[in-house]
Amino acid sequence: MGIRKYKPTTPGRRGSSVADFVEITRSTPEKSLVRPLSKTGGRNNAGRITTRHIGGGHKR
Repeated sequence: MGIRKYKPTTPGRRGSSVADFVEITRSTPEKSLVRPLSKTGGRNNAGRITTRHIGGGHKR
C-alpha cells in the first residue's frame, strides 16, 4: 500500500501522511449497488419549483 504525503498548506498538514487504498479500491463502482439519479426539473417532493432557472426546455 502506498503512502500519500500532504503538502504543508497549514501547520497541521505539515509532515502528515495517509495510506492510499489503491489495492483495495475498484476503479468503477459495483453495478448492482448503483441506481440512476432521476431529473427533478428543479421541483421538490410536492411538485413545486424550488430552484430557479432549472427545468423546461433543452438542457444548456
